[in-house]
Amino acid sequence: MRRIDRRLIAQPSQDGDGVKIKRLHDFGGGLDPFLMLDELGSDRPDDYIGGFPPHPHRGIQTLTYVIHGGLTHEDHLGHSSTIEAGDAQWMHTGRGIIHSEMPLTDHQGLHAFQLWLNLATRDKLSPATYRDVKAAEMPHLEKHDSRLTALGGHWQTSNGEAIEGPLEALAGQGAVARLRLDGGASLSLASAAPTLLAYVFDGALDIEGETVSAGELVRLGAGDQLALTSPGGAQALLLAGTPHREPIAHYGPFVMNTEAELQQALRDYRDGTLTG
Repeated sequence: MRRIDRRLIAQPSQDGDGVKIKRLHDFGGGLDPFLMLDELGSDRPDDYIGGFPPHPHRGIQTLTYVIHGGLTHEDHLGHSSTIEAGDAQWMHTGRGIIHSEMPLTDHQGLHAFQLWLNLATRDKLSPATYRDVKAAEMPHLEKHDSRLTALGGHWQTSNGEAIEGPLEALAGQGAVARLRLDGGASLSLASAAPTLLAYVFDGALDIEGETVSAGELVRLGAGDQLALTSPGGAQALLLAGTPHREPIAHYGPFVMNTEAELQQALRDYRDGTLTG
């Protein structure tokens, strides 16, 4: 059984045009291939309405997932799309992309996540691509008291039921799923992924006798089985992947392998050649 070997607590922050977020990050490789997870959640428009005006990225993938509300994406490649509750958008920034994400609201305000995945060295200067995925395209493993929704990658229960999420090109053989457990429910997963993380965003999960509360991310130690229970009900994001085990150099929206590559990215952005 996989047990908790590290805990991180989301910290209040802000990004874009004053958007209030809760942020978890480790640019030292401790969550490799994952780098950062932001949770955007508020019923106050002033906390998020400024959105994320046009800005660059290089060297990463981003995955944005909406719980309620919505976001409209536009980029220099000409992509323009809106995702709403249950939808996701994925960006392979590669050599460079310039994009914006502007919020939409519903009667509950906005609640969404953005995940950063590190690209392997060989892919950091590859062509940029974009894709959105609607909720109807995402498969589920569902019982009367639990539901696992696969955004990307392979997910399997301990009794052999398996699903594949539509996002099949996540960096580091990444897999992302949303978990919902009703009060008293449990779910057992089979996963030997070297990196396995759980971020609780509602309620509390129990993992091998330890409680994980909302706003906590945990990394699971070695093993091939994960048992999840929730006496009072919970929702969480589950992340699995394979570390690149490569140097990480980070500055703002750029993640490369060396300081020299970061300086090159900044020069490329200033002179208009970041995107090729």
